[in-house]
Amino acid sequence: MLSIEAACMSYGAVAVLHDVAMKVGQGEIVAIVGSNGSGKTTLLRCLSGVQQLSSGRVTFMDEDITNMSPDRVVGLGICQAPEGRHIFPTLSVQDNLEMGAYLRRVRRSRGAFADRLAFVFDRFPVLKERRKQKGGTLSGGEQQMLAIGRALMAMPRLLILDEPSMGLAPLMVENIFDAVTELNRSGLTVLLVEQDVEAALSIAKHAYVLQLGRVVLEGSGEELLADESVKAIYLGERKAQG
Repeated sequence: MLSIEAACMSYGAVAVLHDVAMKVGQGEIVAIVGSNGSGKTTLLRCLSGVQQLSSGRVTFMDEDITNMSPDRVVGLGICQAPEGRHIFPTLSVQDNLEMGAYLRRVRRSRGAFADRLAFVFDRFPVLKERRKQKGGTLSGGEQQMLAIGRALMAMPRLLILDEPSMGLAPLMVENIFDAVTELNRSGLTVLLVEQDVEAALSIAKHAYVLQLGRVVLEGSGEELLADESVKAIYLGERKAQG
């Protein structure tokens, strides 16, 4: 579905991504994990068209989307809930969701839009309860649900989530990951970037470990959870000494 080949990206003389290669199969949850500064968010920005690759190639559904503009990327069905959520705090919950549907609404009937709104409310009932409430007054977890719901309004083929657990209490993180798993079961393909390595790998079919802009490990989520280097570096485990 999505293929990244030899992707490189630099800010001036500073190289951030080095020959990154990844694949996301249709219907999968694929995770990208790594510490701060590993290049995860930069890679997603390049996929979404916000940043441009210096070299390399990205294809989606066999179409070359390398350095395509963000609106065209969304139009093809790649939608992102960004790091930090970036909802519109002064707009109501429903208005935030309508903003997510902008590109699709100009092509589809009002009835289709209403159906999509119902789809989001069915998955995140709290958003329906707070539909008239300003986005900025929601809790952190509710704002994350709103960010995901806004992305879902554009009827994505591929949903990209950037650090959905950031700043959330453990119970809310569990709720968010349960929702992501349920969306995947309904047929949605998900690319997940996450610092909570254990949570991400526990739901991922396939995963990549990014360090300093390079892919250093890949495998199934289960395989990487059992990998001793992943345990040592990302899960806080150390082999017994002596």
